Amino acid sequence: MAFVTVKPTRIDTAIAHEIAHNTSSGLEHAAQAMTWGADEHVVVALAAAGWLYTRLRHPQQRPIADHVLIVSLVTAVLPHILKSVFDQTRPDRLMVSGHGRGVPFSGRARDAFPSGHAVHMGALASAAGLLPPAPRSLARSYAVALSLTRVALLAHWASDVVAGFTLGIVIERLFRPFTLAKSRHRQRGASERQP
Repeated sequence: MAFVTVKPTRIDTAIAHEIAHNTSSGLEHAAQAMTWGADEHVVVALAAAGWLYTRLRHPQQRPIADHVLIVSLVTAVLPHILKSVFDQTRPDRLMVSGHGRGVPFSGRARDAFPSGHAVHMGALASAAGLLPPAPRSLARSYAVALSLTRVALLAHWASDVVAGFTLGIVIERLFRPFTLAKSRHRQRGASERQP
């Protein structure tokens, strides 16, 4: 049972109306295929595969892989907890005209806030700060694009996606001091030992 009802803003409603009236089944199918890249099952599976790979091939990257796996697990669980607290109807249930243009039904009708996919992508975009510039930009672009598919599918209001993305960033930043502390300590010790 939800405790807090979240209402969409006027901007949310205007964006959803525009999408419902101007989308096409081709666009919706493309967004539906792309959105899987931000699904919690895919994100956790990729993080686990990366974690295992670093264990076998790149031990110097273990702290980052540990960090990404822990953050991925947290961002997989937290949206479910929040959705039990917050109650908001998904836009695809309210923008009925969009279904004739290919808008699918997404998840549970009253689980709009926050966007779990955007939570995962916000954490990814934030963690990308640990990468060199080229892959960092690519990862952040990927994260934003996949988050926007949730708005295009009318699975979430724009504010759900912004809130989820921001929450993902906050989670990743909160965990950094704990998950990466050992690697920073080791790097400091190594630099002090060098002449």
